[in-house]
Amino acid sequence: MVSDSLTDIAGLRVGHATLLGDGQLTGTTVVLAPEGGAVAAVDVRGGGPGTRETDALDPRNLVQRVEAVVLTGGSAYGLDAAAGVMAWLEEHGRGVRVGPGPRHVVPVVPAACVFDLGRGGDFGARPDAAAGRAAVEAAARTGPFTPVEQGNVGAGTGAVVGRVKGGVGSASVRLESGITVAALVVANAAGSGIDPATGALYGRYFEAAQDGQAGQERRVGRGREGWGREGRGPLPAPEAHEAALRRLAEVAAENGAQPLNTTLAVVATDAALTKAQAQKLAGTSHDGMARAVRPVHLLNDGDTVFALATGERPLADGSPLALNEILAAGADLVTAAIVRAMLAAESVRTPGGTFPSYRELYAK
Repeated sequence: MVSDSLTDIAGLRVGHATLLGDGQLTGTTVVLAPEGGAVAAVDVRGGGPGTRETDALDPRNLVQRVEAVVLTGGSAYGLDAAAGVMAWLEEHGRGVRVGPGPRHVVPVVPAACVFDLGRGGDFGARPDAAAGRAAVEAAARTGPFTPVEQGNVGAGTGAVVGRVKGGVGSASVRLESGITVAALVVANAAGSGIDPATGALYGRYFEAAQDGQAGQERRVGRGREGWGREGRGPLPAPEAHEAALRRLAEVAAENGAQPLNTTLAVVATDAALTKAQAQKLAGTSHDGMARAVRPVHLLNDGDTVFALATGERPLADGSPLALNEILAAGADLVTAAIVRAMLAAESVRTPGGTFPSYRELYAK
């Protein structure tokens, strides 16, 4: 089964805990690795990151594999969600083994957070250990290759890109080599995902090839007709774009300043990668953010990409450049996943603000 999402990597499962109402507009998303874990790495480019256990992923350090990655709302407070995931993993005997007993493990749970504090109306509403546990339990309940739920869910519940509602998005591709690469993002950026000249999503100017040509970026023409693949259609009509700009100006006046954000991603592959190779994948995948959000990696962003490799398929023997197609695909898929997050997002109005979706603004 192909779901065109992160769960096309055999063994990966995704679960969300979505916190809504009573001042809440936040949540947690957990990527659960196959039992025994996956090789993991991270690359942090934003100037205001909120993370946990990222030092453990340095290729120079001891830990080789992790059992789960946590993406969460709630800014640094929300990192408490990782404690709930850690407890669940301990109960299941999953983690770095430190003794002979079945629960003599220390689960290493890397985590990163987005800023969404107060967007539901209550600054004190944020995910905690219970939310993390709910998300990992939701992931564990899913069957193999269950598609990732996208939009206003999990860590994307309170996400905003510029002035437009963000959320969770995901995409995948199978390369000519037979290796699968996939991405999941939480799109929540200080920069904009929309070209102010046309109203098009920046990410739609690039195609993430899905037909055996993955990794070959192609600039898509900017004429008003025939400029994209399925669902990418013509550019918004000028009158629709003008109306959207007026609406966004109204929202900006109503909401006031939005000081902090962050886009998070998990890029995964079934290839057998070393930690150093996985770290290279995490780093180059940031290119996908730069295509879809402008400006990106600001001081008030905490942009972070995790890379996971399950090791099911070896890289081509004798080719030091075999990693290149995976690196290129990772960036393409982050771009595609950000576009999907913004298209799947739904408008939200709470005591904390008004966050229109791209589809509402442009009647998509």
